[in-house]
Amino acid sequence: MLRMHTRPLISSVLARRGLAIATSRPATLTAPPLTASPQIEKLNPPTEASHFKGPPHPHPSHDQNPHTTGDWVLFHPVYTVEENQAVKVLTRPPVTMSDKAASTFSKILRWGFDLVSGYKHKEIPKGSNMTFEELTKGGYIMTEAQWLSRILFLESIAGVPGMVAATARHLRSLRLMQRDAGWIHTLLQEAENERMHLMTFMTLKQPGIMFRTMILGAQGVFYNTFFLAYLFNPKAAHRFVACLEEEAVVTYTRLIEALRAGHLPAWQDHPAPGIAIDYWRLPANAKLLDVIYAVRSDESTHRFVNHSLANLELQDINPFALGEPDMHIKGTKTGFERGEAAAYVRSNRPANRPA
Repeated sequence: MLRMHTRPLISSVLARRGLAIATSRPATLTAPPLTASPQIEKLNPPTEASHFKGPPHPHPSHDQNPHTTGDWVLFHPVYTVEENQAVKVLTRPPVTMSDKAASTFSKILRWGFDLVSGYKHKEIPKGSNMTFEELTKGGYIMTEAQWLSRILFLESIAGVPGMVAATARHLRSLRLMQRDAGWIHTLLQEAENERMHLMTFMTLKQPGIMFRTMILGAQGVFYNTFFLAYLFNPKAAHRFVACLEEEAVVTYTRLIEALRAGHLPAWQDHPAPGIAIDYWRLPANAKLLDVIYAVRSDESTHRFVNHSLANLELQDINPFALGEPDMHIKGTKTGFERGEAAAYVRSNRPANRPA
């Protein structure tokens, strides 16, 4: 009863003061129904699930896929054909002792990855007239199944460092009660990007229980080891990741060469998975080769970013929080030196933001 009499009283007081309040309940707001991208069909999980997305984020230099309705992930680069083809296989010569240690450990880990996944690479002798079967049996070329085992194992581990580093930086920011200088988001983006590689290739193959068990063990060991390493020496940890990304660029470059040479007939005209078309903004008629080019460009980006972060101090501003150069820089240069990163920050800082 009190509420029933107080509301008219308040209304009359506010009306005398030139104010008003609503005397009836507001209309119920109905949210528009979510719609799935036309490119993603209703498939039986766990092959590929539908993704719901918000408004698209336009890229000023790339034509949007007319079938793509938005994005459901963090920022990630979208590449032109020219950018994808600009990527080069590069190796940064180690300078310091920590650089040499990072390079050595990355080669040891690469050897372990190759052993577990059955990956091998032998140059085909020049002028060879061996048949496809002879090349396969001789270990000169790998089958689609062998490539997939290698890729799935690689990407399930590659998504770990970015998340570990982001967690360490997040906790550091909380402990010191200071802002992070833009590192956390870039590291999270890297982790998610590597996970999207895994989700893309999982549409081609569902690993068995033994493979998944190996991933479980490898992830447990690698996550905790890398976390401890990052706490003691973050710069060496980023250098280590950059060296691993150098190896990833080598692997995907060899895969592209094998596919273009016709050594993987089942993938020759294989259409790009719908999840890849949406993620990298590929044309609706894109092929698996286009996806692999985009994945290699991503690995080149991680190579460039981690070498750059390894050259910075912990308190330095992350230049990639303000923007990223295109692949004609990231694909042909191992990373920014500290002075170059500072210059990049100055040139990309908004005009209304103090230095």
